[in-house]
Amino acid sequence: MTSAVSTTQLRTLFAERLSSLFGSEVPAYTDLVEASRQVNREVLSKGGDAAVRLGSIERVTAERHGAIRVGSPRELAQVARVFAAIGMEPVGFYDLRDAFPQPVPVVSTAFRPIASDELAVNPFRVFTSMLVPEDRRFFDEDLQVRLTASIEHRQLFPDELLSLADDAGRHGELSGADAERFLELSSKAFALSPEPVDRAWYEELERVSGVAADIGGVTTTHINHLTPRVLDIDELYRTMSDRGVAMIDEIQGPPRWEGPDVLLRQTSFRALSEPRMFREADGSIGPGSLRVRFGEVESRGIALTPAGRDLYDTMVAEVDRSLAELAALTRQECAVDVWRRNLPDSERGLWRQGLGYFTYVAGDRSAVPRGQHRTLEMLVDAGALAIEPIVYEDFLPRSAAGIFESNLDDRGSFDGAHGGAPRDVEWMAAAIDRQVWRPEELYEAQSATSLDGALTSLGVDALSE
Repeated sequence: MTSAVSTTQLRTLFAERLSSLFGSEVPAYTDLVEASRQVNREVLSKGGDAAVRLGSIERVTAERHGAIRVGSPRELAQVARVFAAIGMEPVGFYDLRDAFPQPVPVVSTAFRPIASDELAVNPFRVFTSMLVPEDRRFFDEDLQVRLTASIEHRQLFPDELLSLADDAGRHGELSGADAERFLELSSKAFALSPEPVDRAWYEELERVSGVAADIGGVTTTHINHLTPRVLDIDELYRTMSDRGVAMIDEIQGPPRWEGPDVLLRQTSFRALSEPRMFREADGSIGPGSLRVRFGEVESRGIALTPAGRDLYDTMVAEVDRSLAELAALTRQECAVDVWRRNLPDSERGLWRQGLGYFTYVAGDRSAVPRGQHRTLEMLVDAGALAIEPIVYEDFLPRSAAGIFESNLDDRGSFDGAHGGAPRDVEWMAAAIDRQVWRPEELYEAQSATSLDGALTSLGVDALSE
């Protein structure tokens, strides 16, 4: 590289480096990417424009989200500096400690671009989880003290990388040489370390949680999974199963049904047994294996408003109750029935009921109804405004926990009689000294900005309520 490299370009290059790295470490991931592209081509050939209603095929093909895990606010703050260098900011707060079906001792955020034009160029995201050793439901005081000390004594990111990241964050770019060095150091920081794992320490943490062991039982972090986006996740699930790849038991998130896709559907192949070197109690080094990394795939739908999310949570609770009473049904069968009874079966229905987020595009000015009392609904019905769905760019804590749980050998330990350590979005923002964006505020702003621009194009000054 000889010329300056912008943060946007850095993000694309970083995502490509990580994809190449993870593919070399977990070859089944490459099979997953190839299968996703095959399915996307087939869906595109059959569905035409409707297939890319929620993103161009170029965007969908390039789209990835990664996942990493860290152990402390200090480490999370350093992650934030690295990702700021590539135009990614913390969005959302997810507490997996109360998640169904399996509590996980972490709180999480997702680093991603927040501007719609940046998302369109490259919507790379990294779901980042931070361990909470202070939570007595998982860790007693003795284990907390030892775990915290172990994490505080390690350094996940070299000072040179953090310095380059800060430069990129301040200036919005790096020189060609500095960009190459940043990419080299950052990809190395997320590679699987060859350093031997202390077997006794790892197993002690694993008895509490496999995720806790993956975070605190080693001295480095690594990409836990890397996720392509697919246009038909059900077909992808069948394709991978037909190739002999062991998939988790079910697709997480909303069901497949005839209405609009909402939020996020995810699945994965099961974590693979990977050879690792272990340090034994007597100091000797010997071979072993761990199952912590897996290949995930996702299908994205329409972002829901707070009212839509409330309805979604109500529907999920109804599915849980129905499954408890009707064990013969699968979750998919039960959920489809609940969706049909509660959720509008069209994008227009979602919009009319204020359940989904949409942007607005100006049409023919001659279609604008005459008179002083023009409402938004009148403009849309007349064809003066078109609505376009906003893709959901974020995550579902229950789905994340479900995939984590499906890839663990056992459920660990959890004692609900003890109190947890309070954590929320304000706590996280203070801990990493930067704003943690609320997803719904970003979607609302995107919708409002598009409406203002469309109304200006139509020459409409104001709308009636």
